[in-house]
Amino acid sequence: MSGYSLDELMIALLARQVAGLRHVVAGALSPLPAAASLLAQALGPTRATVLGSRRFNPFGEGGRELFDCAAEGRIDAFFLSGGQIDGEANINLLEIGERTHPEVRFPGSFGSAYLYFLVPKIVLFREEHSRRSLVRRVSFVSAPGRSAPNVYRRGGPKALVTGLACFDFAERFRLVSIHPGHDLAELRQATGFEFEAPDVPPVTEPPTVEELALIRGPVREEVAETYPVFAASLLPALTTRSSAP
Repeated sequence: MSGYSLDELMIALLARQVAGLRHVVAGALSPLPAAASLLAQALGPTRATVLGSRRFNPFGEGGRELFDCAAEGRIDAFFLSGGQIDGEANINLLEIGERTHPEVRFPGSFGSAYLYFLVPKIVLFREEHSRRSLVRRVSFVSAPGRSAPNVYRRGGPKALVTGLACFDFAERFRLVSIHPGHDLAELRQATGFEFEAPDVPPVTEPPTVEELALIRGPVREEVAETYPVFAASLLPALTTRSSAP
């Protein structure tokens, strides 16, 4: 990868997933989706809500308003991640190991299961692409990727963007593209679940000149309000955060 960082590539890819939607929400502790939402907003006509922001968060009463907004159909896309994501798009935000003596604790599920069912498009993301994070089966299901036919579900997972590749999801993951500098054999070795893939997968399209200019300019300045350290890391992307092989 040359001329841009992995963070910049993922921001552009996440923004493309929600391009043209009316209202996109990035959750708390989510700098990559926050920047992607602001990039989609800069490219228009998307409106971005960034939880934790004063400038880009209209919810004055926290989670209650967010959940009401989702129930009323006024959120078109939301970003979710997890300590573990499996091949059925289940996510684990709670723990790994025995319930009484867990080996690892994650931040908690919060409203992930609720939003997974009600927001039409859920975009999953995970910068780390390894068998530790992308597993055959999660240790705990914080939010299920699929539901029984008789369960009402307006939304669910539609895509997964990682540090190595992009996938779409319909019952199972299908490889869409592999990031520059990586190949299918490496990807299968690094992934704990099975996925569909063409014999010769496309290479992920890099950020455009316009996307990079926005990321390094107004988007970086806007996301700094909520994530100042992350924003600072975007400025010297060419010299300190390049992921060129």
